[in-house]
Amino acid sequence: MRSIVSRRFSLKSTVLGLGLLAAAPTLWAQEQVLNLYSARHYQTDEALYANFTKATGIKINRVDTDDAGLLARLKSEGSASPADVILLVDAARLWQAENEGLFLPVKSELLEQRIPVNLRAKAGAQGTAWFGFSTRARVIVYNKINVNKADVQNYQDLADPKNKGKVCTRSGSHPYNLSLFGALYEHLGAAQTEQWLKGVVGNMAREPKGGDTDQIKAVASGECGIALTNTYYLARMMRSNKPDDRAVVEKVGVVFPNQQSWGTHVNIAGGAVARHAKNRDNAVKFLEYLSSPEAQVYFANGNNEWPTVPGVKPSNPALEAMGNFKMETIPVSTVGANIGKVQQLLDKAGYK
Repeated sequence: MRSIVSRRFSLKSTVLGLGLLAAAPTLWAQEQVLNLYSARHYQTDEALYANFTKATGIKINRVDTDDAGLLARLKSEGSASPADVILLVDAARLWQAENEGLFLPVKSELLEQRIPVNLRAKAGAQGTAWFGFSTRARVIVYNKINVNKADVQNYQDLADPKNKGKVCTRSGSHPYNLSLFGALYEHLGAAQTEQWLKGVVGNMAREPKGGDTDQIKAVASGECGIALTNTYYLARMMRSNKPDDRAVVEKVGVVFPNQQSWGTHVNIAGGAVARHAKNRDNAVKFLEYLSSPEAQVYFANGNNEWPTVPGVKPSNPALEAMGNFKMETIPVSTVGANIGKVQQLLDKAGYK
């Protein structure tokens, strides 16, 4: 009798087990995920991801590395890549990735309504390849004791002989500078941009080195009189509680260049759907979420960046202290397209 009962139990267990295995693919298919490749290394973005998951139930699996590493990984993985969304922090990098076929153009009325035309890729028949979700201005910082503010009102002033021996920058080939130079190329043309680059090299206080924060500190110390920086680096120091950072901020002034002409150059952080995305609907949902007022305010308050969506008003004391400014309006996709031409000019100018 026991053997019969035992056999019946075993049979029922087997049937139940087979039933669960048969149902498993359906259960797995119901799990909503998004595989995100991000070059944004900001802890403050964690809340963005958590809020998206809370609102949608979509779990985010994330790979964090630098922009070059992400692009290399995407190329290596090819069609087997699990990536659904790519976040990059520079217009030149976004343009490069688009032209290397790493993005999947999408059509989203919501994104097209919210993101200004000049802050996204040029739309094609298949849709738009990438969208900008936050901006940072490329400004001039100057030593308030050693430099007259009137001498640094425009980017062109960096090449003026009156500022000889005062200029510091990071590498000319860094994407932040390449994007600025790509914008100047659009405004000035090839010949004048080459002449400007040569003038900047001739005015340098030292060879290019370090990052934007290093340039700000060098200006404060007097090693340099003038430097270029993205605004969020300066804003970060303005909001810091560290005495050393506060001391640096007290010694430097900031200028939004070219307010009487074409406006200050702005760069973007942006996102795109990966070419071989397996969760495309979730990817578009995520990009649309990044354009929401909630996410836009968080970009500004969490990482000191300006929203790209018009009408969104953040409450960031550092950005408020910098004040309003006139922004250039040339398409950032055009800036990216000029990068190859600019790199050739850098070699001619001897800009390292």
